[in-house]
Amino acid sequence: MGGYAVSQGRKLLPERHPTADFFVCDILDALPKDDLASMEHPLFALSTRADLRVLTYAHNDVTVTVTPSVRGRATLFDKDILIYCISQLMAALNAGRPISRTLHLRAHDLLVATNRETSGDGYRRLVEAFERLAGTRITTNITTADIEETTGFGLIEAWQIQRRTRGGRMISVRVTLADWLFRAVMAKSVLTLSRDYFRLRKPLERRIYELARKHCGHQPEWRVSLPVLAHKSGSASPLRVFRRMIRDMIAANHLPDYELAEEAGDMIHVRPRRVVLSPGEAPHLSPEALAEARRLAPGLDAYALEADWRGWWVATGRPRLRSPDAAFLGWVRKRV
Repeated sequence: MGGYAVSQGRKLLPERHPTADFFVCDILDALPKDDLASMEHPLFALSTRADLRVLTYAHNDVTVTVTPSVRGRATLFDKDILIYCISQLMAALNAGRPISRTLHLRAHDLLVATNRETSGDGYRRLVEAFERLAGTRITTNITTADIEETTGFGLIEAWQIQRRTRGGRMISVRVTLADWLFRAVMAKSVLTLSRDYFRLRKPLERRIYELARKHCGHQPEWRVSLPVLAHKSGSASPLRVFRRMIRDMIAANHLPDYELAEEAGDMIHVRPRRVVLSPGEAPHLSPEALAEARRLAPGLDAYALEADWRGWWVATGRPRLRSPDAAFLGWVRKRV
């Protein structure tokens, strides 16, 4: 083949699809998304130090064993990488773009999107996070996309620094997600997170927010006993210490979207800060309106826009709308 091309004196055709085998992360305003399975189960370490313990967790019919590498178990801050990847893939899906399990991302964009430092130390910590994600192994029977499996896998399958600066900082990275996580994206088994999630300093705050978002996302409240909350969070602290940490969290009252309260009987009451609408209570939007919203705001999640608009509708006194579609699209145009 090569000899034929030379003998004819013709140049090869241009490479029209150089990124066909991977997905390019280029949606700057993608809303943070998290997969339901890892929100429900404590796969990530709450410690910021190397956690070399093997975690075994069982709840209802699910059993999870998390085995760290010599680098330690992947932490909740390492999970920022997965959230960024999921967010990019979901924004692309909602925009009708093809996606792949292998992503090509710019390290600087990831650091900015997850509210991390862009210093040399920030890039070094990012490399360490990739190593822990790739080295942490999970054995579980978690169900994703209606498929139950008992198997072993990593949090990511592979990663590779593709370009560095002269000073040694990574510029671009290729990362291949685990198959179970990609299936969750394809099945849209994800939830939108507040952007303020990345501003939470303590791992336990992030974990409690995840649990609140998962269990109280579409209902007016969630009550859970303190021992169950400690178990679901993956905390290794004694119950009395965990209780004190939750009380400190209640006093600080800065969880995005949700507030906590302590009740008699060692119960914790979680409720959304905003009003949760009953089915059929909010104005109905047509599929055509959502499609037009995607055109007006490419890269943004139309369903998240719909949720934000409904919150605005409640905040403005629930006015009667002659045309909900027109009102929604007018709001989207002003936002864009």
